[in-house]
Amino acid sequence: MDVKKKLEQVPSSPGIYIMKGNKEQSLYVGKAKNLKSRLRSYFQDSAFLDARKSKMVQEIKDFEYIVTKNELEALILEANFIKRLKPPYNIILRDDKNYPYLKLTITEQWPRLEVVRKIEKDGSLYYGPYIPSGGMWEMLKFIRHNFPIRLCKYNLEKPFRPCVQYQMGRCLAPCAGDKRTSADHSRYLGIVNEVKSFIQGEKKELLCSLQNRMQQLSDKLEFEEAARIRDRLTALEKAWESQRVIAPELGDADVIGLYREKHEASIFMLFIRNGMVIGQKDFFLKKVSDIENEELVASFIEQFYSKEMLLPPRIILPLKLQLTTQQKWLSKKRGAKVELDHAKNGLEVKVLKMADDNAIYSFNRHKETKIDETLLKIKELLSLKKVPTKIGAIDVSNISGSEAVGALIVYENGKFVKDGYRLFKIKTVEGIDDFAMIGEVAGRYLKNMAENEQMLPMLILIDGGRGQLESALKAMKPFDIPVEIAAIAKAKERGTKKKLSGIRTDMDRIYLPSKREPVYLEPLMASTHLLQKIRDEAHRFAVSYHKKLRKKRTFESPLEKIRGIGKTRRLQLLRHFGSIDGIRKATVEEIVSLKGMNRKVAEVLKESIANK
Repeated sequence: MDVKKKLEQVPSSPGIYIMKGNKEQSLYVGKAKNLKSRLRSYFQDSAFLDARKSKMVQEIKDFEYIVTKNELEALILEANFIKRLKPPYNIILRDDKNYPYLKLTITEQWPRLEVVRKIEKDGSLYYGPYIPSGGMWEMLKFIRHNFPIRLCKYNLEKPFRPCVQYQMGRCLAPCAGDKRTSADHSRYLGIVNEVKSFIQGEKKELLCSLQNRMQQLSDKLEFEEAARIRDRLTALEKAWESQRVIAPELGDADVIGLYREKHEASIFMLFIRNGMVIGQKDFFLKKVSDIENEELVASFIEQFYSKEMLLPPRIILPLKLQLTTQQKWLSKKRGAKVELDHAKNGLEVKVLKMADDNAIYSFNRHKETKIDETLLKIKELLSLKKVPTKIGAIDVSNISGSEAVGALIVYENGKFVKDGYRLFKIKTVEGIDDFAMIGEVAGRYLKNMAENEQMLPMLILIDGGRGQLESALKAMKPFDIPVEIAAIAKAKERGTKKKLSGIRTDMDRIYLPSKREPVYLEPLMASTHLLQKIRDEAHRFAVSYHKKLRKKRTFESPLEKIRGIGKTRRLQLLRHFGSIDGIRKATVEEIVSLKGMNRKVAEVLKESIANK
């Protein structure tokens, strides 16, 4: 392809261009107000290009372009193409998830609160984004316990029997026919407004409203309801003590912090709503040495905000930039003005410094330059035969021996390898016996891996002490495989110098097969932090699996295991008779009278639940 000849055909219109290399590989996607002028600038002998673009030009074999109506349309198209093609000379954000939001359906007669990841123009109120989502789930849990608003998605067109949430005092049960009077509706909407005020952080207004209502109820001698309001006030004041408030006058804003060294950079975002930090997100960018800060920030904004999300009226940038097109684009997305600007006053400067400082911390967390030194230190510390470039860790979890599970995780090349994770339901151990459970997990894992030694970790860490180590060693005996093993025990009394049978309890320690005494892990050492990090990940993975099984057992209905009783029949039975006990007391004829039931199924049902 004669590139210079093709340049003569390019129109002087706004649009995007795609630089192509060998085998039609997309090298770079860019936008331009004037396509002809921009493309020519790459191929002129006198063109001044940075090192990155000069290298790219040498690889260009062809180019394509798409004409757009204006720069704004070109910007949107450019972001979509970068996300789809992932060209090597563009900045690529590895972040394609939609963030979680709280949605309050105020257009419904009986509004509800739910978690969504898609924002729709349906008249509902959306709050967020909550990144990470832990704070949002804690908020939702608090609302569920203190504001009796419905969280279910049931169609309330026809009334039905209230669920257990009503009996627990966590819902006003608008699903029930006798709970839908005008007074009930007014009370319900009042609580919806309280939820809205709580999420928005309107402390003064909500507290005054609740205090006034509590006084009114007391004056009417409705002391029980007044006590509920009093308890809600106490819970609110306690909850707000832990909220991370920056400054109410900041309102809604996203703050972008930036830090870079040589070939890498870190961007840290603070999401501030009503003066409170509701979320944060960091990005680690590699191979950016030839990209100016201005281009880095502009490209980040275009890619990050290209997804569907709630936009604040102000985005505080880490440097002074003129991003007129991006500002128009974001304002159009929001449906109101969005201002892109550097910090304007002392408060904004302070918040921006916070974001910049966190960008530094994030950068250091992502750096892996010392990982080899850390592993070498672990080899020396534990007297291992080889540097443990691949480490596995085993832990078990149970409560009084029930729903006992085991887990194995794998750490390699500076990160956790999720494909290597394994979960085990304990099969051979009865009651509480952590030693035997560790032995079962180690034995089953090694048996499965015996014929695939190249996939084995070089070191397996057992969460526990000498007893757990001995159980794992016993399980290893039948297998002649080159795996070293150690146990890591947590400190019991940090900050003290108390000793127990000659063993210090104020430090984490490692038990090894070849040593009688444990190896103590010095605090603040990189090797200690890495071993603890691996141990804690195994613990997290085992506990999360145990909780999942326990929750499944807790909510399992006796009806689920009865042949002939599917989901539809199960719901029908519960709605008609109210509970399992109600079904147990019903006669076969009463069950048969329900639509879709027959005598054979009714008799099987009665027999199955008679003694449950």
